[in-house]
Amino acid sequence: MTTRPGPTGPVPAPAAELSADEARRIALRAQGLLGAPDRRAGVRGVLRHLGAVQLDTISVLARSHELVAYARLGAVGRAAVEAAYWTPADAEVADPAPHSFEYWSHAACILPIEEWPHFAFRRRAYRSRPHWNHGLADGAYEAVIKQLRAEGPLTATDLGGAKNGGPWWDWSEAKVAVERALMYGDVVCTERRGWKRVYDLAERAVPGALLHDDLADTECLRRLVRLAGQSLGVGTRADIADYHRLKGEQVDAAIADSGLVPVAVEGWGKPAWADPEALAGEVRGRHRTALLSPFDSLIWDRARTERVFGFTHRLEAYVPRPKRVHGYFAMPLLSGGRLVGRVDPAREGSTLVARQVSLEGRAAVRPMARALWEAASWVGCDAVRVERVERPEFAAALAAELAI
Repeated sequence: MTTRPGPTGPVPAPAAELSADEARRIALRAQGLLGAPDRRAGVRGVLRHLGAVQLDTISVLARSHELVAYARLGAVGRAAVEAAYWTPADAEVADPAPHSFEYWSHAACILPIEEWPHFAFRRRAYRSRPHWNHGLADGAYEAVIKQLRAEGPLTATDLGGAKNGGPWWDWSEAKVAVERALMYGDVVCTERRGWKRVYDLAERAVPGALLHDDLADTECLRRLVRLAGQSLGVGTRADIADYHRLKGEQVDAAIADSGLVPVAVEGWGKPAWADPEALAGEVRGRHRTALLSPFDSLIWDRARTERVFGFTHRLEAYVPRPKRVHGYFAMPLLSGGRLVGRVDPAREGSTLVARQVSLEGRAAVRPMARALWEAASWVGCDAVRVERVERPEFAAALAAELAI
């Protein structure tokens, strides 16, 4: 077989050559943003399709995991979105199995419950090394397990409090213990309640057929590499590694047996792999117009976003205000399969406030106006106010579109 140089050695010659536009469209379809949305599968279908939905504390319009579903399905009620993520798959039965669980993937993510066995490699890795610098008194770990067994699902507050009274990282002993149990897999989070994790014993919450760490690291990694490739459609070694935060060498060890095929993408300059199903047939369908969370898996990898879309984006929530360029929580605007602008939103009562709007060109004005009104309606606002347009020549046109 013909090979070419790779990051750690030769890789097979590409099975297909893709234009940059083809790769972009494949990525959009793989992420559920090109083609008719699967409304019957709904939010749970989105989760299974993406493989991981990132969680984050910031809530401007809504929390990020809500925005991910909204971008793909439209104005699904926010309560329905939350319930779809966390409500057990069959709430009518006596001991319903959860539909999902929270664990460390790309970051803290909601994951389909059927992927529990495939994170055994990470649970083993956590058990084999120390964490944080938090000490833990003898018996503290066992005490948390005992309390959960006796009382059922609990938050850190229920377990005795999450804080010692110092800075945010000054966790209580119970919080350190239960988070360690979460990482090890003795405890699982199957719900957020008031943004607090609700912990339960894995032996009680995870279906019996899935509750094991029997899979070898190689099998876990092969599965996650394949899932990443399917969710991305096409990606480089770094793209695939970043999706579930694997190491490059872990990808190298698994990719040959993952089922992904090597491809060459115009302008990428690096070897890439694609889901073979993504290469079958022409990529076509209706494009979504939507505002994207900065933590959306379409754009969470900044280097990939720039390579695929020619769009440079940075979350500035943690940048000092005077140094921000686009705003605290600038949300890129997806329209026509391209990223054509961004807005830094806020809410004041029943008004959605666009603190700063950036537009790539005149053609982005109408999609931005439409996206702002749709988002406003979704979160219960009945007015939109624009404070600043980065390019003043578009301000009047945007105001006119918003007034229609």
